[in-house]
Order: sequence, then C-alpha cells, then structure tokens
Amino acid sequence: MGDFFLGFDFKEFASVFIVLFSIIDITGAVPVIIDINKRKGKINALRISLLSLVIMVVFLFVGELILQLFNVDNHSFAVAGALILFVLAIEMILDIEIFKSNTVESNSALIPLVFPLIAGAGVLTTLLSLRAEYHLINILLAILSNLIFVYFVIRYVGVFSKFLGSNTVYILRKFFGVILVAMAMRMLVFNLSKLL
Repeated sequence: MGDFFLGFDFKEFASVFIVLFSIIDITGAVPVIIDINKRKGKINALRISLLSLVIMVVFLFVGELILQLFNVDNHSFAVAGALILFVLAIEMILDIEIFKSNTVESNSALIPLVFPLIAGAGVLTTLLSLRAEYHLINILLAILSNLIFVYFVIRYVGVFSKFLGSNTVYILRKFFGVILVAMAMRMLVFNLSKLL
C-alpha cells in the first residue's frame, strides 16, 4: 500500500489529467448539458459524476477483461460510442428527440451524458493505454480531479446559460452538433478502417 502512494508523481498526474481533460471536454459540452436540462429536467450533477467515476475506475482495472469476455475489441467498442455521438448530434442539429426521456427522472440523462460524453469510448480506451505507461495512483487522481471539475460544470451550468443568453445557447447547440458529427465520423472512420 505504501508503494502505491509513493508512486505519486506530479508530472505524471498532470500529463494524465490533461489527456483526460482534453478527451472529456466538459466545457465544450456545456450546450449539450443545457439542452438536456431543458428537455429532461435538471441533471443530478453528483449522480452523473459518481457514475462516471465508477465506470472509469472499473474499466481501468477490468476493461480489457470485460471486452474480451464479450469478444469485443477496442475498435468495435469505439465504433459503438461513435454511433451514439452521431445520434446525439442529429438531435442537436435537427431539434428532434431520439433518446426518449425515461419515466424515472434520475436515469433520463445517463445516456448520452455519462456515455458517451463523459465516460465515452475515447476516454475508456485511453485509460487502457495510460495504464500501461503511468503509475496507477496518478491515473486515479487524474480521473478524480477531472470528475470534480465535471461536477461543478454540470452543477452550475445555469450560470453559463444566463451568461450566454438563450440565442447564443441555441447557436452554440447547432455549432456543437456539427462538431459532434465531425468527431463521431472521424472516430467511426478511424476505427472502422482498423477493423476492416
């Protein structure tokens, strides 16, 4: 246990934090969060953050085992995540609802917010790569730090909404919808090419 904590290295922690922060991109997802808040009711920031934390930590330890169990490789997993991102983007651009609201409010934002926006295929497959390069304590602290930031962004997304104004949020929603389409297509093409 002592060796586990002695493995902390600030440079490693910072490197992992930046990598995960870039992939999660919660600030870029603000228009998406605002949109989900409007359509499905206020998001439980703590529940979303804790569930994302559990998924990331579990996948960090047993991700490859889980994928092998279902005979799924990393590229197939990433393709699934890309398809969900694409559907979400279509919702944003065309003002339609494909992900129907659950009757249970607490579950209504789990998809697509937890997966694929926060703990998406990109993050999960990256965690598997990071595990091979960095000490475990640094990865775990970087995950926790990122999700604390995620919590505050989701919790206070209303402040962003008021600051931006409804017209700006609407324009940003369309813009980020197009960006999500591009991200989904890039992810899809890259991983399909690896599979084929």
